[in-house]
Amino acid sequence: MAGDRENHEKQGAAASLLNGFLVLEAFSASDSPMLGVTEIAENVNLHKSTVSRMLAGLAEGGYVQRDEATGRYRLGLGMIGLAGPLLAELDIRRAAAPQLEAMTHATKETSALAVWNATEAIVVEQYASPHQVKHSASIGTRYTRFASSSVRVFLAALPAEEADRLLALHGFGIDGYSGPGDAVHDALAQIREQGIAVNDGETTVDEYGVSAPVRDYRGELVGCITASAPRSRVQHAGSHGVLREAVLEAAAQTTARLGG
Repeated sequence: MAGDRENHEKQGAAASLLNGFLVLEAFSASDSPMLGVTEIAENVNLHKSTVSRMLAGLAEGGYVQRDEATGRYRLGLGMIGLAGPLLAELDIRRAAAPQLEAMTHATKETSALAVWNATEAIVVEQYASPHQVKHSASIGTRYTRFASSSVRVFLAALPAEEADRLLALHGFGIDGYSGPGDAVHDALAQIREQGIAVNDGETTVDEYGVSAPVRDYRGELVGCITASAPRSRVQHAGSHGVLREAVLEAAAQTTARLGG
């Protein structure tokens, strides 16, 4: 038995990391939310001294919690923070879908969800307008211009230094970007304050788009919801306010479904 354990406990940083995962997995494999050092050691076939050392490190990071009365351990809240970004990424389309469908049904215009990919907004879900004449973007469409309301929402959420770096490096279709003092930053500040960005014929003369941010349980921006329509129809119907409120409501509801 001791020889088996010695073989299992391979040396090195990678082995230590894997042993830490084994200790954490013992909790998911158990019917009890609290486990002692001996129980874990037996479940994962590691020496008690190794398990005790692993638990001490995991507790320091908040990934497990020690019950002072019994000396036993339970999973800590740090596990939520560790898994949170992945959960948010997996859940955002599912969380947004009902809101997008309801928004399209109510406004009769196209609704879409986009996520940020370092330098571009990418459409990951869409519900097209029932009108024959409409603006729509298929899943996978990439937006890279500052004129796009979705791109502006994502840039507005970045720290000013990072937004400046990206604008200087990639341009996003802006002519003569002049740095931190550029009027572009005033526009981004206004978007942050109002919680919405509007593209009123700036990408093409007949496109109208409104975008609002979606946040997760950490308050981090994980996507944006956009309503898009022919600009001429929006002007004729005077539906600017309707689309604005619909987007804000859909984004707020999606954020709530993600725990934000």
